[in-house]
Amino acid sequence: MAGRLRNSNIEFDIIEKENSVGFMWSQHYDRLHLHTVKRMSALPHLPFPDSFPTFVPKNDLFQYYQDYAKHFDIQPNFGETLISVSRQENSWKIKTDLREVNYNHVIFCTGINRVLNQPHLNGLSLFNGTVTHSRFYKNPKPFVGKKTVVIGMGNTGAEIALDLALNKVPTTISVRSEINIVPLTLLGNPTQETALKLAKLPTPLADAISNLAQKFAIGNLEKFGIKTPKIAASAQLRETGKTPVIDLGTVEQIKNGSIKVVGDIERFEKDSIIFKNGHKEDFDAVIMATGYNSKLEEFIPNMTEMQDEYGNPKSEIGQDEFKGLYFLGFDNFKPGGILGAIYEGSELVLRKIKVN
Repeated sequence: MAGRLRNSNIEFDIIEKENSVGFMWSQHYDRLHLHTVKRMSALPHLPFPDSFPTFVPKNDLFQYYQDYAKHFDIQPNFGETLISVSRQENSWKIKTDLREVNYNHVIFCTGINRVLNQPHLNGLSLFNGTVTHSRFYKNPKPFVGKKTVVIGMGNTGAEIALDLALNKVPTTISVRSEINIVPLTLLGNPTQETALKLAKLPTPLADAISNLAQKFAIGNLEKFGIKTPKIAASAQLRETGKTPVIDLGTVEQIKNGSIKVVGDIERFEKDSIIFKNGHKEDFDAVIMATGYNSKLEEFIPNMTEMQDEYGNPKSEIGQDEFKGLYFLGFDNFKPGGILGAIYEGSELVLRKIKVN
């Protein structure tokens, strides 16, 4: 967003509570690469270097963000934390831990991964083993020799389980619901690019092709403890904004027995977990891959009126009492991925600011 504003000679301020551009990317686990192709994951007006691979490693992405900020002379106010945003007649008052300032336009780029989601699990406080949220996972070293359960099989949980299994950590995944899983590439082509082509077809045909491709690449995992929903992966993204699990090798590890799949958890005991099917098993470590929440209502009064069922803004552009507020990086419904949605959404926000 800052790159587009600078390119249009529009002055702006950025409030950033951390001490660097792209801070959270520097904190992710070591093996992380983008799951979206590089040509659709760059920021406006500055493509990735030709030397970058198709799926960009997180350290390269972090450096790219540093270079982008220098290229466009983007200088955030680092170490400043937002407290609240409130309406002041024709402007918005921004209150931080350092100051209060009024702006005509306020763009929230805090994202869908701002606040850890840590669901209540019966007896967890009694568990003697280590408990870590996936945000703080870096690599398998602390888990070597420890029987580990990963709770949740979204993209993060699936990849962390893979990382553990490939490094000989006894690994289990607790899966609560049905899961759509698609390959990173299919017949040599990135699945993201295939999804974009499917999105141009009539939806019944696109969903039928999506189902066939999934069956061909992934197969039936029910005997391993994973059920596939009736809704196609393409329809799931389009209708719910929930990204399918993009398989990087986890399915193979499940099929060969290196990763065990169990169901939902009933409760924890001192050294063990009891699952809802009655199965009881000892574990040494738990990794909570239970996701995040955007929690914009912590900043904006009455925000719930324009949030969807997942707690995210229904639109990039605030309307009526929210006019002058913009929400970038919350649209998870597009086959281009969140970075592609940010690219498109930032252009839409810029156009609205120019006319207002």
